[in-house]
Amino acid sequence: MKISELMANESFDEITLTITGKSDPREVLRKFGGAALVCDLTGEDEDGDTVQVVLWNNDIDLVDEGEKILITDGWVKEWDGQLQVSTGRNGRITKI
Repeated sequence: MKISELMANESFDEITLTITGKSDPREVLRKFGGAALVCDLTGEDEDGDTVQVVLWNNDIDLVDEGEKILITDGWVKEWDGQLQVSTGRNGRITKI
């Protein structure tokens, strides 16, 4: 799948992205209690389009800037008018 084909509030089978930016992880409070670490990254597809990638907890250390990743069984949401992709509840991330 390409970034231009992503739709908010829908799942996707797989997308390949090159990570072009990575912010410092930050701690957030979860809706139902507890805290988690979250990190925002920028991913670019083969067409040069970009999308925000959100990684949580242990997934944050799996990826560094400049690496290529494959997200399978992921999820798309919209936040502040911008699409974001993540592994969601059932997805996974793999370095290529």
